[in-house]
Parts: sequence; structure tokens; C-alpha cells
Amino acid sequence: MLAGACAVVGTSGCGAARQDAREVKGDFAMEVVKVSFPKRQSIARPASLELQVRNVGSRTAPSVAVAIDSFYYTENYPELASTQRPVWVIEQGPGTPARTPVQSQAVNAPGGAETAYVNTWTQGALAPGQTQTFVWRVTPVRAGMHTVHFTIAAGLAGRARAQTPSGAPVQGALSANIAALPPSRHVDPKTGRVVSGPFPLIP
Repeated sequence: MLAGACAVVGTSGCGAARQDAREVKGDFAMEVVKVSFPKRQSIARPASLELQVRNVGSRTAPSVAVAIDSFYYTENYPELASTQRPVWVIEQGPGTPARTPVQSQAVNAPGGAETAYVNTWTQGALAPGQTQTFVWRVTPVRAGMHTVHFTIAAGLAGRARAQTPSGAPVQGALSANIAALPPSRHVDPKTGRVVSGPFPLIP
């Protein structure tokens, strides 16, 4: 137990280097230049959340990271295996999915930007003037009005902080109204295309 605790905190007394020892310390000017997430969604209909982050400072950010704390909600019913229940199921996270050498079953949603940190994704360093795009492909599974909160960081270890040119944290919120039923659609028998509306009654 003690060895495990030492591995987590990385104290010098345990003979291990700090996890943030190599991360550059400082503030990095960044801004979100694009946010896209449908305001109206429905159960079982896929949607995409897109964030574009630009480095507007003069130094390279060591590892731009996005943390999202609202894909799940907390449920306190007794005997649940986990109190964290999904509002959106993540079908694919940011980044290019890794190519597996053999056929296998993915344990986590594909996307090469996933990290060991909870609900946090990174796509590496970001040079001045450059932009990174983060895209989550999700499926809503809980109806109602929900808000997604996101926070941008310039590094994973906490030493490199992201801030707007005015000095404020780089963060935001997006709201979506998820309908309980998916919109009505059907296959047009004349064209074979999927169109909106109920299937027409046959006289």
C-alpha cells in the first residue's frame, strides 16, 4: 500500500522522480476559436462535439489538454456497480485511433488522444499560432437539458497553465436539450433514401 502511494505522489523519499518534473512551468496564452455541439439532440442519435484550440502566445505549449466533466452524471441508487452513469456514450474520442496488430476488442472508446487522467484528452505540444482540433463522437442516452463543461490546460501535470490573453482560465460550457425519442424517419420505398417523417400510409 505504501509503495503504491509513493508511486502516485512521486515523492523523492520513495526514490522516484516527480511526475511533473519535466513539464515547463508557466502560463500560456490560448483561446478556443471554435465550439460546435448541437443544441437539440435526441436519444440514440449520434452527435459530435468539436473544440478548436489556438496558441495565441509566443511559446510552445508542452501538451494541450482538454478535460470534460459532464459526459456522465452521478446516481446514488444502492447496489450500483458504478455511481457514474452516462449522459452521452463516447463512441470515439479525439485523435487518430491506434491500429491494433491483431483483431481485438476495444476496452475504451477509440481515439489516440486519451490519457491516464480521468476525462482528459491531449494531442501533444502546440506551437505559437497553431491550432488543434478535438472531436468527440457521442451518442445521447439520457433525456433532458444537460450542460457540458470543459477546461483547457497547457500541460498534463499542472505546471503549464492555459489562460486567455486577458489572464482568465480557458474554459466554457455548452448546453444541449436531449429529446426522449429519436426523430421519426423512414426509408423512401421509391428512392431507397432515409428521409424525415413517419412512413406514409399505404392506401
